[in-house]
Amino acid sequence: MKLILSFVAAFLFFFQSDLETLRNSYAKANDSNANTASFIDAAEKQSGSDPVTLGYKAAAKIMEAKVTKGNRKSLVKTGATSLESIIKSNPNNAELRLIRLSVQENIPKIVGYRGSLKDDKAFLLNNYSKQNAALKSYIKRFAMQSKTITEAERATLK
Repeated sequence: MKLILSFVAAFLFFFQSDLETLRNSYAKANDSNANTASFIDAAEKQSGSDPVTLGYKAAAKIMEAKVTKGNRKSLVKTGATSLESIIKSNPNNAELRLIRLSVQENIPKIVGYRGSLKDDKAFLLNNYSKQNAALKSYIKRFAMQSKTITEAERATLK
């Protein structure tokens, strides 16, 4: 029994490590084209099929349009459709909402993918206290540099 629990714990630790890697890479992705490419590479290497991993992969597809000379419109459409589908299947997942909020905040207005900014911000602020410590920290770090979240709203994140 202890052996089985050890394997399960090791698996969860390994998965969490991959998720932390994605989170950290994603947080730095908008700093430079090299960081964007690094995040895209990290997302493509992920083999997980959980909703959060798929959300990061969808965000990577959208961000690929930033660093490619190919069909940017197609990349954004594919990534956005995928992200919307994942969120529709998991509407109460705060990390997915954070991913969409950050994508919509940073995508050029001309693209027109900005329809959920207010909803996602409200969801994150209302459900912040229900999240685990790691996700709270991640949300708080995002909020500190967010263009959408006000100073007064940042102060409520403890």
